[in-house]
Amino acid sequence: MFEKKAPLFLYCISPVHMGAGTSVGVIDNPIQRERHTDYPMISGSSIKGALRHYLLALWGQKNGAREIVTRLFGPEPSSSSDHAGALSFSDAQLVAFPVRCVKGAFVYATSPSILARLKRVLEISGISVEWDVPKLNSDREMPCLMADSRCMLDNEKLFLETFEFTAGVNENLKSIALWLSEKALPKEPAFEFFRGKITKDFVLLSEEDFSYFVRNATIVEPHVCIDDLTGAAKEGGLFYTENLPPEAILVTLAMASVDRSVDRRDQALSAAQVMELLLKGRTENTDSKFPGIDGQLIQIGGDATIGRGQVIFSAVFNSMEV
Repeated sequence: MFEKKAPLFLYCISPVHMGAGTSVGVIDNPIQRERHTDYPMISGSSIKGALRHYLLALWGQKNGAREIVTRLFGPEPSSSSDHAGALSFSDAQLVAFPVRCVKGAFVYATSPSILARLKRVLEISGISVEWDVPKLNSDREMPCLMADSRCMLDNEKLFLETFEFTAGVNENLKSIALWLSEKALPKEPAFEFFRGKITKDFVLLSEEDFSYFVRNATIVEPHVCIDDLTGAAKEGGLFYTENLPPEAILVTLAMASVDRSVDRRDQALSAAQVMELLLKGRTENTDSKFPGIDGQLIQIGGDATIGRGQVIFSAVFNSMEV
């Protein structure tokens, strides 16, 4: 049973390729998508594997670090053991998707169902928010709402890709954008511009319009296979790879149970200790202290050798417990 839960935001710094394993149409290497919505996602098992690999490398040879990783994530797949890890992760769902805009370069686009799912994840974690999901006015032609009018033209028109939208400013959406700027984005000075941008350029689209962009505005790159002998492209070696674009934001739910690596519960790590080790690391003032994943840049997915998959994790702490 999972006793502690914490939302984790994933902010994409580079294109991210979390492969689906099967080709779709002309795309040979598509990204993972939800079956019922076709929205991009990252599977929980992929997140768990990436975090395990990262923490083993980050903590290195610190005293007891490898044992802690095993207690948190479970033993190596190649080894036999009678216990599971104390951590699990839900599939990461979209929170905001970057869409090209005539003014302001791009906007952070979202939809009512996306915000409703985010609020559900937060409430499951015991985190209450004061904002509600805004309602779109279906009577307006191609309706959408914005947190600010900065990207709108003088006639209340918003141009995303090649599409024209009639837009209106919504104060409730602005509250959500402010909350996201504080919780979903890192607090380092390098992200100050983006924290300000999301408070201004946050757009709520209808489900139909949002679905179009997440299906057709991802990054699709051509690649070729190189012949080792000739150094030239192999005949028939052209293939296309899809990536989730930079500035996309997702959220996953980290769940912790009591440590299962020991028989006696009084010797095991509690669920709270497991979660604290994951998010904050070992903070005691000793030579063996190490950081957690909160605020860390972590590689996830494929194409790591060409700089893909750079994601920053940001935890949302329950102020009543942490």
